[in-house]
Amino acid sequence: MPRTDAVLADPRLASAAERLGRSVVKDAVTRAQQRAREGEIRPEEVADEAVAALPPHAASLRTVINATGVLIHTNLGRASLSPAAIAATAAAAGPADVEFDLVTGARARRGRGALDALAAAVPDAEGVHVVNNNAAALVLAATVLAAGREIVISRGELVEIGDGFRIPDLLVSTGARLREVGTTNRTSYDDYAAAVGPETGCVLKVHPSNFRIDGFTGSVEVPELTGLGVPVVVDIGSGLLTREPLLPDEPDAATVLRQGAHLVTASGDKLLGGPQAGLLLGRGDLVERCRRHPLARALRVDKLTLAALEATLRGPTPPVRQALHADPAVLGDRAAVLAGKLAAAGVDARAVPSEATVGGGGAPGVTLPSAAVSLPERLAMPLRTGEPPVVGRVEGGRLLLDLRAVPADRDDDVMRAILQVSR
Repeated sequence: MPRTDAVLADPRLASAAERLGRSVVKDAVTRAQQRAREGEIRPEEVADEAVAALPPHAASLRTVINATGVLIHTNLGRASLSPAAIAATAAAAGPADVEFDLVTGARARRGRGALDALAAAVPDAEGVHVVNNNAAALVLAATVLAAGREIVISRGELVEIGDGFRIPDLLVSTGARLREVGTTNRTSYDDYAAAVGPETGCVLKVHPSNFRIDGFTGSVEVPELTGLGVPVVVDIGSGLLTREPLLPDEPDAATVLRQGAHLVTASGDKLLGGPQAGLLLGRGDLVERCRRHPLARALRVDKLTLAALEATLRGPTPPVRQALHADPAVLGDRAAVLAGKLAAAGVDARAVPSEATVGGGGAPGVTLPSAAVSLPERLAMPLRTGEPPVVGRVEGGRLLLDLRAVPADRDDDVMRAILQVSR
């Protein structure tokens, strides 16, 4: 049996130790030695086995090809960053002028580049602030405006936002009291007017972005609420900064602010297409109160998020927006080419129409015409666990790899992955 130090001296493993850390490489060697002791491999194969077992990166997260047809897949990390945002994140990874003025040598406003970019993207906002996610933005606004007071909210907007987290629980945790008005399906202006009083900290409207109620329904729009004499906070959720013609029912920050909302909260990693972040936009004095509140320090974002957010706002169209506007005809051509090549190699593959969705709690009920490669269902698990992992969806006993969220330059990777597991 080769000694551990002798195996670790192998140039391939020595190089890997610098990239992955010595403990990771040593664990791989130890496992290979154990396999040799048990007779699964020969002792002279220990180094080769250890090299083969090494992970590609020091972190356990793996890059995944999202072929589910869900553009913003929460379980797959939501929005994919643009190349510009990735480059900006790498540039900010070392020492960076995150809150330092290189000209004067003095302290500067933290993340001023990202904040200036956000203000330029939403000129209707007098003030802007960034925290670590949309729930944090809502918690900060509720704490500043209504801790120890009441938040007036429609019963139809007391939603669950995922993984068991519920808006009412989130709001009550700030020390605010909820004043529920209306019913699940209908709330009127008079309901709000009757509830607003001296104890009201704000009126809150929450866009029910992950579900839809049809039929006998009624709600109150933002312009009607602004005359109640208290701040109106609107959680638009998905992070649209301006109108999107493909999603006419999805609220956007610019429109809601022009309608009179005092504060708007939104996500950065959904339809905006950036990193996880919570955006606070609105009246200057209210945003400043949020920025100066002690809780804001606990909710602030790091330099990598600020860099990625600025690059998303200033840079080229991010992948989420590209996928949203993908041409169905082009997707069909790509699926046909892939299926043709796979069929020629003996794989049971064919191109089929598909329907994609926005995901991430955005645009419920909206489907986007797409195209997919249909494969035997048995390939689903091998593709998920292959390299690179390819995640699709199973429908009608077939595995569908929907191409709307797959960049065109990854088609060859998808084909190689399928060929590898089909063998």
